Amino acid sequence: MALASHDIALSAKRLDAAEKSRIQIRQLSQEYPQITIEDAYAIQKAWIEIKVAEGRTVKGHKIGLTSKAMQSALGIDEPDSGVLLDDTFFADGGIVPSDRFIATRIEAELAFVMKQRLSGPDCTLFDILNATDFVVPALEILDTRIQRVDPATKTTRKIFDTIADNAANAGIVLGGRPLRPLDADLRWVGALCSKNGQIEETGLAAGVLNHPAIAVAWLANRIAAQGLALEPGQVVLAGSFIRAIEARKGDTIQADYGPYGTVSCYFA
Repeated sequence: MALASHDIALSAKRLDAAEKSRIQIRQLSQEYPQITIEDAYAIQKAWIEIKVAEGRTVKGHKIGLTSKAMQSALGIDEPDSGVLLDDTFFADGGIVPSDRFIATRIEAELAFVMKQRLSGPDCTLFDILNATDFVVPALEILDTRIQRVDPATKTTRKIFDTIADNAANAGIVLGGRPLRPLDADLRWVGALCSKNGQIEETGLAAGVLNHPAIAVAWLANRIAAQGLALEPGQVVLAGSFIRAIEARKGDTIQADYGPYGTVSCYFA
């Protein structure tokens, strides 16, 4: 790792303060040009530890940057991941308090609910399908505690910033109709995503590494190096297959998954 432990701890505290105050901090990649992917995950881990110490509970994981377009934009060749906490889950059709966030965006995804413990480093798509209880349509609420564009240099944030910022996760809405992982070809599960009744984006789950279970296998293999595994009952967001939709106070977001139901939320 390139960063000293005190820089990692300080960055985590600054991110935590930014979330609570709703005042973004400068890009960590600007503050620490030498930052590495390993450093970024260490900052994320330190921030999650702050939250857990305050009473939060880890409920699962999220995977981001699963599309080739997003990876190319950030100059990387693999996804990133973050941690889902208990206070980020919102009810389907329920109210999301917009004043809790800074600049929310929404993505449509499939969420895998684990049936049994699964650990890497050699997990495959088939291992994931066997270890998954059911798959359910989901919305992910994204936020950014780090400036997207640096005011001084006009530089856009980098992968290090996104990872440290818990892969931009801020919330999750589970909805629709749960399905068993082998009851459908998950690649062909699609969503029509609307804001205030108007279609904004559409997509197919194949956009997530050709099969969303491949993304979940990547995650299981990545976290194995930290001694972690996917645990029974945990929720894993497999990655978005639409471009993020901006969502502000007063907006209703709905994703229609056809035979697999709908999932929605309202920003109050």
